[in-house]
Amino acid sequence: MGFLIHSVDDNRVLGLEYLPCSAITPKVGMALVQTSGNLALASGTTAPTYISMCERDTACTAGELIPVVRVQKDIIFGVPAQAAMTSVKLGDKVTIHTDGLQVTATTASGVAEVVGMDGTAAGSTVLVRF
Repeated sequence: MGFLIHSVDDNRVLGLEYLPCSAITPKVGMALVQTSGNLALASGTTAPTYISMCERDTACTAGELIPVVRVQKDIIFGVPAQAAMTSVKLGDKVTIHTDGLQVTATTASGVAEVVGMDGTAAGSTVLVRF
């Protein structure tokens, strides 16, 4: 599922940007950062600056343009929890799973602020902002 837009504070429609990517296999909702001029996977304690808006079955050629939305402070994303979130509280910041499509329950050096949860079980949707 990945990081899907839940809401934007002023209800504006976000524009797509087309940026070059590294040899990654993008998925809709994948957290990305720009490194050496190309988009790469964001995970762990690296906050994403972009979210992928395309899905591929195979890796892109380095430098290929893909559609993304820019992460902004007023966007709330819904994202699956990779693990049980029983110890996570609203306002905690959690890390991004290694696949760039989920959040973990790890709060040490977290980058995604939890603003809502539909449950605490693994797989539950967590609402986050960056």
